[in-house]
Amino acid sequence: MVWGSTYVVTTELLPAGHPLFAGLLRSLPAGLVALAITRTLPRGSWWARAATLGVLNIGLFFPFLFIAAERLPGGVAAVLGAAQPLVVALLAVGVLKESPSAWRFAWGVVGMIGVGLVVLGPAAGFDVIGVLAGLGGAATMALGVTLTKKWGRPADASPTAFAGWQLTAGGLFLVPVTFLFEGAPPAIGVPALIGYLWLGGVGGLLAYVLWFRAITTLPVTSVSMLGLLSPMVAAVLGVVVLGQTLDPVQLTGFALALAAIVAAQRPAPVLAKGVLQ
Repeated sequence: MVWGSTYVVTTELLPAGHPLFAGLLRSLPAGLVALAITRTLPRGSWWARAATLGVLNIGLFFPFLFIAAERLPGGVAAVLGAAQPLVVALLAVGVLKESPSAWRFAWGVVGMIGVGLVVLGPAAGFDVIGVLAGLGGAATMALGVTLTKKWGRPADASPTAFAGWQLTAGGLFLVPVTFLFEGAPPAIGVPALIGYLWLGGVGGLLAYVLWFRAITTLPVTSVSMLGLLSPMVAAVLGVVVLGQTLDPVQLTGFALALAAIVAAQRPAPVLAKGVLQ
């Protein structure tokens, strides 16, 4: 739900034209703070694993996310991002060796349709690079989520340390990418400072600590469906903060997406001739 505030914070508080810099400030400072608090570093194979997860969940995901947001209408980008639970459902079978779950896959489709009804408008358009970036973002984070579930969390690492490893790794990956594509950082006024503090402290450190803890605790497909709350909250903030409105079609989509999120948290129903997996 916190991630749903990213759009309104970015458009209303941050300097335009520097989305990668925003991603860098959202990840690297938060990761370094987490490392300073926990004083826990990876050991052995976890150096490579933490770097891999950080690049997938943050370092690659942020550029894909921002490229899609810049080249596509926000609604189209959100719908492509909503494909993530479907990718996770497929990866859970191939990577985690879970049994195929028609129940969660079906609700993933319903959730994606619901998000589409909420955020797609008549101005929706398609750009090849933007679409590829949107799908790339969904795929990289889905793989990161799945590998996080597969590898778990080391017993000697707290959720804060675990999040700190990934935020730092993703942030370090973003340093050269940001300065290569955006050049010098923008001037930061008081509104931008507030925005960066929110994105880094609450949307970065706090949200990712909770997110990675959830992945290691709950079924991975259930956790991925909770990501649909982000565009839902963004739509609500658009109404409350930006004075936008939701028509009956959007409200129907809102209800479908919420139903999908709730249904994905529950076990598949037992039928007379077996279980709807």
